[in-house]
Amino acid sequence: MIKQNSRGTLIVISAPSGCGKGSVISGLLKNDSEHRWLSVSTTSRSIRSNDIPGETYNFVTKEEFEKKIDEGYFLEYTNYVGNYYGTPKEFISEKLKNGIDVILEIEIEGAKAIKKLVPEALFIFIMPPSLKVMVERLKNRGTDSKEKILERFHTAYKEINEVTKYNYVVVNDVLEDAIDKVEAIIKSEKCRVDRIEEVYLDTKEEEIHELLMDKEFINEDVKI
Repeated sequence: MIKQNSRGTLIVISAPSGCGKGSVISGLLKNDSEHRWLSVSTTSRSIRSNDIPGETYNFVTKEEFEKKIDEGYFLEYTNYVGNYYGTPKEFISEKLKNGIDVILEIEIEGAKAIKKLVPEALFIFIMPPSLKVMVERLKNRGTDSKEKILERFHTAYKEINEVTKYNYVVVNDVLEDAIDKVEAIIKSEKCRVDRIEEVYLDTKEEEIHELLMDKEFINEDVKI
C-alpha cells in the first residue's frame, strides 16, 4: 500500500586518514555492486603503491586540477594537507535518477559543501577506535614521512570534532562489523517516511476500512 521514491541515495562517507573508510566502501560495493556506484574523486596528491588510478582516485597534476576548477568540472573540491581533492559532477545525477545509490568518499570540507548543495544526502562519519590505533595504521602504510604523519594526526584531531555535522557515526574497529553497521544505516534510510510518494489501497480490507471511517457508512451494513 506504500509506493516509495525509487531515486537513489547520495551517500557521503568521510573519515580522518587511517580510519579505513576505503575498506568500508569496498565492502559496501561488494555487497551490492548492482545498485551502488562509487564516484571516483580527482586528486593532485602523489600515487601510492596501493593506488589503482581510475579506481582509488583519478590522479592529475596541481595545474591540471586548477584548470578543471576553472572549467566548472567539480561538484565540490577542497585542499587537504596540501593536496587538492574534488568530486566530478559527471554521472552523479543520472545514477541517482536511475535508482542507483551514489557513494562519495570525500574529506570533511568537501562534505560540508555537499551538505549545502544536497542537504537530503546521507552523511556517515567513520571513526577510529582510538587516536593511537589511527597513528599505528598511518605508520603501517609506510607511505608517509614522520612529518606528514604528524600533520595528518593534527588534521584528524580537528576533523573528529566535526562529527556532529554528520547523520551517523560508525567506529571502525572490526572491519566486518563496521560494514554491517553502515549497511543497516543505508537500509533504514530507505524506510524513511519522507521517501513515501503515495499511499494507495490495494486490498479489500483496506477499502472496507476506508468505508468504516466515512460517517455516511457508519450505520450501514458492510458485508465482508
